[in-house]
Amino acid sequence: MKVAVVAHAGKTVGGGLPELRRTLEQAGVSDPLWTEVPKSKRAPAAVEQALAEGAELILAWGGDGMVRRCVNALKDSQVPLAIVPAGTSNLFATHLGVGRDIEQAVEVALRGDRRRLDVGRFDDERFAVMAGAGFDAAMIRGADDLKDRLGRAAYVVSGASQLDSESFEAKIKVDGTRWYKGPASCILVGNVGELFGGIEVFADAKPDDGKLEVGVLTSEGPVQLVRAAARTAIGSAEKSPFVRVTQAQSVKVKLDRKVRYELDGGDRKKVKSFEVEVEPEAITVCVP
Repeated sequence: MKVAVVAHAGKTVGGGLPELRRTLEQAGVSDPLWTEVPKSKRAPAAVEQALAEGAELILAWGGDGMVRRCVNALKDSQVPLAIVPAGTSNLFATHLGVGRDIEQAVEVALRGDRRRLDVGRFDDERFAVMAGAGFDAAMIRGADDLKDRLGRAAYVVSGASQLDSESFEAKIKVDGTRWYKGPASCILVGNVGELFGGIEVFADAKPDDGKLEVGVLTSEGPVQLVRAAARTAIGSAEKSPFVRVTQAQSVKVKLDRKVRYELDGGDRKKVKSFEVEVEPEAITVCVP
């Protein structure tokens, strides 16, 4: 098997990339296609080059942002994607059962099962875990400068600083039919159920059912937002009076002002409208 490693040089786990090289060699992969990138946005070009050189497996080293970039670059390829989770949250790898252990991750990559999974598409970009607009995107942006020092706690600190964020008016269509109109502080579209460090937001989410989970946080002001967050933290988000959820193949959103959005934990620019749709069985992923 021709293995290509696409690694975020700024991320690490265990003994780092030297341990990954040794582990691959011990497993019989002595000369992989090897590319290290300084930022995840450089990953797509590395993936495309590896595919052009005949790679039969893409092994991504990094966090959810790195995985998302690789997923985007794989496009319609049948080449499997394997993950060595070396980021802060690693939501997608955790959902798949791939832990922060290099030897285990390599075992999964080379000898694990192959599973076809859905992805979401936000306008022209794919995501594997979630897309969100509003509170969560602002929280993630605020956490970026703190992650190196605080790890996952950075999201808690940043979230607390965003509690008084102003809500916005939203119109949401689900599969062509109006589903929600009113105030919102956050709109989430998820491919998996566990978001934000393992907290389950969408209990019924499955990344291979051809659908995405849609949630809107209708809270206004810090008190309502804290109540909704508390419900979510104890695993009963759907019981909150400030949370509405459904499933969809396509979602169209219009807002009364521009708000920031995020994809798989990476913040983006501000938008006033956007469309999200599912791409069923779009990628092949290595799983235990």
